[in-house]
Amino acid sequence: MKCLVNISVVMAMLALIFPSPLQGESPHWRGPEQNGLFTGGPSPEQLTESTLQWKAPLPGKGTSTPIIVEKTIYLTSPDKGQDAVLAFNQLGKELWRMLLGDEKAGKHRNGSGANASPATDGERLFVYFKSGHFAGLDLTGHVLWQHNLVEQYGPDTLYWDHGTSPVVTQTGVVMTRMHKGESWLASYDPKTGALQWKIPRNYTTPTEGDHGYTTPIVTTLNDKEVILIWGAQHLTAHDPSNGQVLWSCGDFNPRNVVYWPAVATPVLINDMVVVPFGRADKRQPRLHGIRLTGKGDVTASNRIWKIDDHSCFVPSPTTDGKNALVLSDRGALASIDPETGNKNWTLQLTEHRSSYYASPSVADGKLYAPREDGVVFVVDLENRSILSENDLGERVIGSPVALGHNVYIRGEKHLFNFTSKD
Repeated sequence: MKCLVNISVVMAMLALIFPSPLQGESPHWRGPEQNGLFTGGPSPEQLTESTLQWKAPLPGKGTSTPIIVEKTIYLTSPDKGQDAVLAFNQLGKELWRMLLGDEKAGKHRNGSGANASPATDGERLFVYFKSGHFAGLDLTGHVLWQHNLVEQYGPDTLYWDHGTSPVVTQTGVVMTRMHKGESWLASYDPKTGALQWKIPRNYTTPTEGDHGYTTPIVTTLNDKEVILIWGAQHLTAHDPSNGQVLWSCGDFNPRNVVYWPAVATPVLINDMVVVPFGRADKRQPRLHGIRLTGKGDVTASNRIWKIDDHSCFVPSPTTDGKNALVLSDRGALASIDPETGNKNWTLQLTEHRSSYYASPSVADGKLYAPREDGVVFVVDLENRSILSENDLGERVIGSPVALGHNVYIRGEKHLFNFTSKD
């Protein structure tokens, strides 16, 4: 007997199990797939007055990246000593602003109390600040619930400012803290804010190796949703229903080098996780290729390659959909084959005393790479050439967001919208 399978029915069932972000939306830091790759276009080749659609003033210095849902742009910012959440429409008009309590200012010259980016499940917003304010809001700005995780669990001991953003799973809103002391991973009910579970995530590392500024990635392993976390010199996958470790990979620092915290978030390409490590800013780059398969401790089996001649420390790698694009802190861009670690090509962006802190993004065959002084490079990936070098006139640390014809960039003082559409 032949078994006839209706492919459309199967795909619909899979979509219910593993829903994809809606097109034209950016629900997390770094876009729909949390990798800095955006679809759509064409996107602008230059970010100048001729392509500037609008710029909206911001109340304070924040470094978080905007998210976009239902044609509304949401971001976090300080506002006269308070932690604030703001919403803008597609014309750059501020729709609302909600204050959540006293801010705790950043220590680093590029940091702030609003480093963490919002996340959304399509119905609610979830935000976190260095002060410890952790809240769920509806899309019109009403606070549904709020906790202060610093008051509950003590201050973090990070050398620099908190950077980890919340992420959304099918069942909860996940926060993680990685520092010297009690590190943990926790999930909260998106509707009520009730704690669903909280588990320790502690590893012994050399000095500062347990400090983590990365954001978890929600993906699948063995056909099940998992939370993938890089920090404390371990890459781990956790069950979203209870936080338990399902898969782990260690041995990233066999020589026990000190002062190697996890800052850049890995990029996942198919089943390969490209993990930046070391201190590329101090000529100590490391880059690992780890296969996300199997279960249990895969340290001995799943490290497919590692290189020590290129990586990134602060800016997270992105992808063109096939290869990893790794931008060093000093502007050296390399296309890396995720299966082998081999370089396809390299390109040096204009050298300058300023470094690259923002994580680059890719859209329409172009890479958008902000430098900390506010100069944003647009790179033609096919021709491996710089299309334009654009000075926005203020510092830029947030990652670009590209949807349709538009590129949104959060500067120190303004939210910019550039477009290729007349």
